[in-house]
Amino acid sequence: MNSHSQSVPVVEARDVKVSFGAVRALAGVDLVIRPGECVGLVGHNGAGKSTIVNVINGGLSPHEGTIAYKGEERGRTGIAAARGHGIRCVFQELSLCPNLTVIENTRIMHRALTGWGWRGRAAAAIRSKLDEIFPGHRIDCSRAVGDLSIAERQMVEIATAFADVGQAPKLVILDEPTSSLDASLAEQLLAHVRTYVAGGGSVIFISHILGEVLSTATRIVVMKDGRVVADRPTAEFTQAGLVQAMGSVVAEKKDARVARALTTSEPILSLPPRHGRGLPFKAFRGELVGLAGLSGHGQTDMLVDLYHSRSGNWLRRGNPQVAFVAGDRGYNGTFPLWSILNNLSVASLTDLSRASLIDERHEVELGEEWKRRIAIRTPDMENGILSLSGGNQQKVLFARALAVRAPIVLMDDPMRGVDIGTKQEVYDIVRSEAENGRTFIWYSTEMDEICICDRVYVFNSGAIVAELTRNDINEENILAASFTEAVTREAVA
Repeated sequence: MNSHSQSVPVVEARDVKVSFGAVRALAGVDLVIRPGECVGLVGHNGAGKSTIVNVINGGLSPHEGTIAYKGEERGRTGIAAARGHGIRCVFQELSLCPNLTVIENTRIMHRALTGWGWRGRAAAAIRSKLDEIFPGHRIDCSRAVGDLSIAERQMVEIATAFADVGQAPKLVILDEPTSSLDASLAEQLLAHVRTYVAGGGSVIFISHILGEVLSTATRIVVMKDGRVVADRPTAEFTQAGLVQAMGSVVAEKKDARVARALTTSEPILSLPPRHGRGLPFKAFRGELVGLAGLSGHGQTDMLVDLYHSRSGNWLRRGNPQVAFVAGDRGYNGTFPLWSILNNLSVASLTDLSRASLIDERHEVELGEEWKRRIAIRTPDMENGILSLSGGNQQKVLFARALAVRAPIVLMDDPMRGVDIGTKQEVYDIVRSEAENGRTFIWYSTEMDEICICDRVYVFNSGAIVAELTRNDINEENILAASFTEAVTREAVA
């Protein structure tokens, strides 16, 4: 790469302004991305990160300001133009078609795969890139995407974006790319990003896991309220300084395991060993139970089984026993055509109804209470759910579960894409609810969340292979147990 190409920005956004009705999403943003750099883009939910990304990838036209690719300010705009300049994007809300195979999805994203034998070339391209980024992935590219776990879908989308099919990517935008990946998969991706950038590629890296940003980005841009408030080399930031620049002071972590005395009575929820292998599951009243281990090893299946064991097959119970927080909000969480309020209140209709009619005043009060408690960033709860950022949509799902009277809350990696300040607020709510007797069963790919639980079950190959309590709950023990093979009950006997 010659010096001239190094000096010309891959993309240059100047004084970009975007409004959605009365909401100013971007208030004059400047963002320049040069070859051979990884720009960490951070900020709380609703800060404007996704909006500026959509302007750069051509999905959104700025209402004011300019966007230039390789210095061509008056060139074509739109998604086709951005892709023509080598811009690729991995969305927080995954964009794969679930009814198509991995190979067919690769064809959709890479139009150069045409003519006789395109399936073979698509299969070779996606398998090669998966092997390069995620060695040992075991993904069958002939399978339908809908049959893959959410972690596998995220891996496929990442590999598709980095694939060189007819044109090498110049800029890859990664929006919360590790949100569904366990620690080992996340490290594989971050290592690939560093290699790609060292070879002259460019990356915009959006993550609420600040340690990932600090270890991977070469420059960090902080956004707040639709503006860039800091733009400096990564070496000039610490994690505390980064949080301060974002405009939030995160409270010191509290040890939820020491603060409460747990009951030793009969468990409120239990299941036998999975498929006759490993350990049984139990949870007690007022307990935070974590489900850990490498992603895709049965944690979500356990949550689904627990939910079915305490909910009706057809009719909703008048006194719900269990609530569920979905991790994949786009696939099985939000109702995209409904308002924010309706998405939040749908699980509480029994409590909100009088003579089979919904008490709208009571519904509005419920929405306003949870908007305040969990800081949902919207001027009007009647706005559509898709008007919210991904993290704020996840807050709505969390509020939906906590708003019901169910004594048990199941959480499938619920804090995906939620900013660090909100996470601490949610942790405080969870602790408070647990102290009042509510039980939480929490699958998370984030070690910090697992380590605040009272008890942790570690999974491997669909079975519980270890049970950790109190001071034994730490990253070293969890990772060691993640590679332990489950034994059958007959072997134990």
